[in-house]
Amino acid sequence: MTDEDGGPVGAALELAWREHWGRLVGLVLRQTARADLAEDAVADAFAAAARTWPAAGVPTNPGGWLLTAARRRAVDVLRSEAVHRRKEPLVLVDAQLREEAAATVDPGAHVEDERLRLILTCCHPALAPDARVALTLRFVVGLDVPDIAALLLLQEPTAAARLTRAKKRLATTGIRLTTPPPERLEERLEAVATVLYLLFTAGYHPGPRDRGLRVDLADEAIRLTRLLDEQLPGRPTTRALLALLLLQHSRRGSRTDADGALVLLPDQDRSRWDHDDIDAGLTLLAGLAPTTGRAEEYRLQALIAAEHARATTADATRWPVIARHYAALEAHTGSPVVRLARAVAVAEADGPAAGLTLLDGLEALLPHHHRLPAVRAELLARLGRREAALASFDRALALVRSDAERRHLTERAAAVRAPAAP
Repeated sequence: MTDEDGGPVGAALELAWREHWGRLVGLVLRQTARADLAEDAVADAFAAAARTWPAAGVPTNPGGWLLTAARRRAVDVLRSEAVHRRKEPLVLVDAQLREEAAATVDPGAHVEDERLRLILTCCHPALAPDARVALTLRFVVGLDVPDIAALLLLQEPTAAARLTRAKKRLATTGIRLTTPPPERLEERLEAVATVLYLLFTAGYHPGPRDRGLRVDLADEAIRLTRLLDEQLPGRPTTRALLALLLLQHSRRGSRTDADGALVLLPDQDRSRWDHDDIDAGLTLLAGLAPTTGRAEEYRLQALIAAEHARATTADATRWPVIARHYAALEAHTGSPVVRLARAVAVAEADGPAAGLTLLDGLEALLPHHHRLPAVRAELLARLGRREAALASFDRALALVRSDAERRHLTERAAAVRAPAAP
């Protein structure tokens, strides 16, 4: 057995991180109601595992080992704080901690799933909406600052500052992170739905490090959305989100080639799409009427995904319909990212010049988003404006953070630069 990152211990730690991080944070948080302490205790447990497992071997129950270590660390911190604060003998503090632990009533017992309970807990209304999302991605999924920044389209210092502010607010205000009672779950529905969509997106979003797709994250997002639908049945937000996720997830088997390289939608093998997921998504979508708020945003996105799912070939895609859905989505959200996607659809429906027109003014709204110059480069290339296209590819390559997307952009720029065949 080795303790090198690529050896059996490294693989066991990576698997334990994926499978147990969120659950462990949730269990320690339930015991302590302190987010900072729960995260630190679980992080310390993983650090202890990295030191111990290479010599002692990977335990038969890694999750149990980590939970024991994390709880022990949390109790040590609580004991130290109590002794320091009250200046009482250690034996008295330990006795009181045991009494408090024995008297603890689980406030979240009506939500059976530990990870869903933790998401509901982290989406506390006392935190700003952007802080809830960043905090949940950190605590529940264990994403680090670069990944959170990439998902939220933020610069890394901004994402780090957002997390720090959220943790400070929890520490200084004394907010106790507990699962809301059944009659208060509704208040957190939209924030939880946002987090679940970002969790799903994290599975397919090429991050700053070349780690490939995380289909397990997308699977987990769908599982949790189904649980949320059971917990709060019949809510349009949850139903529309589930339809959207299923339709997008149906393409998981064709998103990469045998070498792990990204395969763009027009080039995907549609025989490998999961038609059970497509049927389930379309059935859910058929039961949804136009509505408002986040539910309508997800419904419109699901309508776009449904158009792609119904097309038997890339050429059969009804781009004018998709362009109309994007126009409705842009009017509903006012999002510059949606306008960027709409430009692609309009270019397919009405030609690249029409798409380019929609990009005007987006630089000021998306100054660090590599996909804006990437889309501009593709449309310029289709118009035969080679030099301008190459300049946009250079701009996209200067901004892109994903290795997989950098390779794709480099290949496209090389293809545009290459002289045309006689």
